[in-house]
Amino acid sequence: MVELPDSRVHPTEFVQKVIDGLCELSLKDPLTGLANRRHFLSVLEREIDGVARSGEPALLLMLDIDHFKSINDTHGHIAGDKVLQAVAKCLSRCIRPMDSVARYGGEEFAVVLPNCLVSVGEAVAERIRTTVESLSISVSPTVTVKATISIGGAYAPAWVRSTAPLWIERADNLLYQAKAQGRNRVCIDHQQAIAVSAEEKNLLFGHLALGEPAWLERVNGEPGGGETSGVNP
Repeated sequence: MVELPDSRVHPTEFVQKVIDGLCELSLKDPLTGLANRRHFLSVLEREIDGVARSGEPALLLMLDIDHFKSINDTHGHIAGDKVLQAVAKCLSRCIRPMDSVARYGGEEFAVVLPNCLVSVGEAVAERIRTTVESLSISVSPTVTVKATISIGGAYAPAWVRSTAPLWIERADNLLYQAKAQGRNRVCIDHQQAIAVSAEEKNLLFGHLALGEPAWLERVNGEPGGGETSGVNP
């Protein structure tokens, strides 16, 4: 919760602090204190731009608490909230300062790791999974619960100006795969080039279909003979 500033301060300072507080509220999930979905999507778009320019590997992790409904049904929604808060704190401790973590919605979280090699990304995801698994979450003075998470991860295709929805869809597909394989596991797509979707390929190569590139050279004469030359005027 963001508190109102002291009303005795200068009016300009008071208004600025109120604006700052409202901005913070608009970017954060009130239950967990993590970035909210809206803010995370803007972070993801910036990361996509960076990958398109630099080609550096960036990993998106989608994480979902396993059997969360049964926690709510068995212990109540207040207990469910405490589990969400505990998992959120765990995620914040497991990532690097340069990484971004958000509550994506319900019991689902998202993490984006810029400049992340495959070996590093898998190690971070596995560390998150095992750390959550080891938690004993107190939901009442006499009751503690255990929780696990499933994680799906997809690397942004290098040099491609993709979109946030496409990247999220690919990571979500890996999350569903982790769920289908028994939950409490990590599934990460290591094949960045193969994983490029048809729409992403169109984003990369579609402009080539609009006309012959100016730099394309032609072969004069019969096939197999003749010399290359520049584009005819």
